[in-house]
Amino acid sequence: MKKYVLPVFLTATLAGCGGGMSKTSTTTTPGQPSTRSQVTGSSPANNSTVPPQVHFVANAATPCTKGVSLMSVYTASNTLAYTTKGSTLDTQLNLNPGKYSTSVQAVDNCGGTASTPVNITVSSTAGTPPNPAPPPTPGKIFASLQTSKGWNGYGLLPTSYTICSSCKSSGPQVTWSMKQGVTSPSLSGKATQFDIGGTMQFADALWNNHLIGDYSSQGLADGGHSLAPTLHNFIYDVYFYSDKMETSQAVEFDINQFVNGKSFIWGHECRIAGGHQWDIWDNQGMKWIPTGIACNPKTNSWNHLTIQVQRTSDDQVLFHTITLNGKTSTLNHKEPPTSTGWYGVTINYQMDGNHSQQPYSVWLDNLNFNYW
Repeated sequence: MKKYVLPVFLTATLAGCGGGMSKTSTTTTPGQPSTRSQVTGSSPANNSTVPPQVHFVANAATPCTKGVSLMSVYTASNTLAYTTKGSTLDTQLNLNPGKYSTSVQAVDNCGGTASTPVNITVSSTAGTPPNPAPPPTPGKIFASLQTSKGWNGYGLLPTSYTICSSCKSSGPQVTWSMKQGVTSPSLSGKATQFDIGGTMQFADALWNNHLIGDYSSQGLADGGHSLAPTLHNFIYDVYFYSDKMETSQAVEFDINQFVNGKSFIWGHECRIAGGHQWDIWDNQGMKWIPTGIACNPKTNSWNHLTIQVQRTSDDQVLFHTITLNGKTSTLNHKEPPTSTGWYGVTINYQMDGNHSQQPYSVWLDNLNFNYW
């Protein structure tokens, strides 16, 4: 099983060199001369007002012959928001309205570090984008998807867990059902209830919805393939509730993009009876990777989950953040994609049965999906 390790940042005394957005830092490594590194940012501009979706662009340079190891965005002095390998950084971050003392930092492979501060004010609306203009903000949204048409349910049986073509929702191995327009429990008055049961232990029920491209339920078939290939950022935002949360082996929330013959699967599994931990999907290895991040949803209470992911500019599957009940965990874990003949963007919701396949229900509400 692949181990997941968060990056560890070196520290150094920073010495400003003046001149706009650039700063240098100097460290001395035993047996090596002093190393000077530099970070230069082009977005956002210092002391600028920006929309809630903030576009960070920066480059790092170093005399170190081993090159730049990592670049990171901090939204406060001790708040790491994003990390990428190499000497270039280009990412979008969702920030709440307010003033921020952000910084872009770099670490080279000789122990040198550099940082450039960027003070910004995040507006409450999209406003006028900075220059250069970022991609469209998360104003592109499918709202209240729990009420939408287009949901399809399937049974998944061990040990392959592929879609069971012979299974029926009435069982017996696995049973599943979905009921929309539920008023209680509900936040909006239009929740959707999902149920699982059956006789085969550890059987699962999967629901998916084709949003963009092939079989779109939203009227976005994208026949000319002019939309889906331009999309790189996605947010899955949902509230979920269960009166038997601990009965669930796991609940799963997935984002899928199929473009240019490549399959990008951002699978997120909250193991509950399976161990109270978040797993993410290894696209090529076809297995779950434990993250070490705790997942403890509440029973008889609404849980708010927000997942943010990205298809990087070099076509990698980037797992960015998981926020559960107000606590954000940053992963910044990359996976290579696989091949596919599908086209478009879909989302999944899945419920896993436990060792005795005890029946349980989960209600979803205010399910929104942002894409840009």
